[in-house]
Amino acid sequence: MAVDATGTATGGGAAAAVPPPGTGGRRRQVPWLGLLFLAPALILLGALVLYPIVFSIVRSLFDAGGETFVGLGNYGRMFTDHDTLIALRNNVIWVVVAPTIATALGLIFAVLTERIRWATAFKALIFMPMAVSFLATGVIFRLVYDQDPAKGVANAVVVSVHDLFNKSSEYPGAFPRDKKALPAHDGGYETAKPVAAGTPAMLPLVGFPPAQLPDSATQAKAAEPSSGLSGTVWLDFKPGGGGTSGVIDPGEKGMPGVVVQAVRDGSVVATATTADDGTFHFDSLSGGAYTLLLPQSNFAEPFNGVLWLGPTLVTPAIIASYIWIYAGFAMVLIAAGLASIPRDTLEAARVDGATEWQVFRRVTMPLLSPVLVVVFVTLVINVLKIFDLVYIMAPGSVQAEANVLALQMWLVSFGGGNDFGFGSAIGVFLFLLVIPAMAFNIRRFVGER
Repeated sequence: MAVDATGTATGGGAAAAVPPPGTGGRRRQVPWLGLLFLAPALILLGALVLYPIVFSIVRSLFDAGGETFVGLGNYGRMFTDHDTLIALRNNVIWVVVAPTIATALGLIFAVLTERIRWATAFKALIFMPMAVSFLATGVIFRLVYDQDPAKGVANAVVVSVHDLFNKSSEYPGAFPRDKKALPAHDGGYETAKPVAAGTPAMLPLVGFPPAQLPDSATQAKAAEPSSGLSGTVWLDFKPGGGGTSGVIDPGEKGMPGVVVQAVRDGSVVATATTADDGTFHFDSLSGGAYTLLLPQSNFAEPFNGVLWLGPTLVTPAIIASYIWIYAGFAMVLIAAGLASIPRDTLEAARVDGATEWQVFRRVTMPLLSPVLVVVFVTLVINVLKIFDLVYIMAPGSVQAEANVLALQMWLVSFGGGNDFGFGSAIGVFLFLLVIPAMAFNIRRFVGER
């Protein structure tokens, strides 16, 4: 029988071990044991993160060759170099536009999916682009934005809508055989001398492939003389060669559908359209002389869509492809936030007479604001580092207009510039831009624990 420190008897022949005062019965902790387990992670963190950061900061203080110390000269150069300023401007556009639209679309999708039966399929469809790499996305959207409507989906849609309301010209590129007799006028052509009523006008055109004439086109013929104003518009080209210029030869077809306008004193007084054999008639014009005008609408090149990857639209087009990817990411996170909102609160607001819009604006949005902020800041961090999409999608001729800081850092360092001092300075500057957003997110995560 043994007695412990409190005077209580304990069983057994040997005295029971008494823990040191203040330990609460726990084993003594060994400080270095935790460091031992953390050592592999700390080594990797130092080798892959800390060392590159320190080396980049030091390298940014030297010139391109790394031999001459230039201090903060590379940092000052960032705000005077034209290409870097364009990259900085584009980064500002990216930060303002892309996260805002992606978060807004994610919110809309998350709210809508709560009210549809096939919500799971919809979420999977919207989130699916996240499984596609930026490289593959760039290749996909290069095809989507192709200038040729037969290849590019975007231009195919635009051209279809345009042609629905504005019919394309029948004979793009056609021009007169005799440009002195039929000189250019506002994109079209008009007769150099007035044409008197009763004398058929001959208006031969060339520069248009015979194979592309409308199927309804027939052998051209001269208009019958009449008291009115008349004439013929035909393709003055004989298949197989031969023929006489300005004369309707066998095998030469009329150009149906050409709009012809009669002009007097600078005003259009009548309009006619050529028949299948190219003839036209102004029966209401029986006297005097008129200038005949073939408007520009007959010869305008067809609308071939929008130059999406041109200097003006290249940045918005690339941002659209980014939103296509990350709207699903935002939707999933926001949907998780919506699921955590107490339903009793929403039902109480509805019982009090609030409309669905009022419930969303005054109840759902305030409760969801922490999630929206986290999503927005996360996308800002991601956007600041954007590189792949711009590098893949922007054609070489307009890459300078679509440039961003991450791409500029690569170009001046590895893309032919070989100026590692300046490239390191851009990298450090980009790192400093990311730190506030990262600190904000970390602070929120710690505060919510």
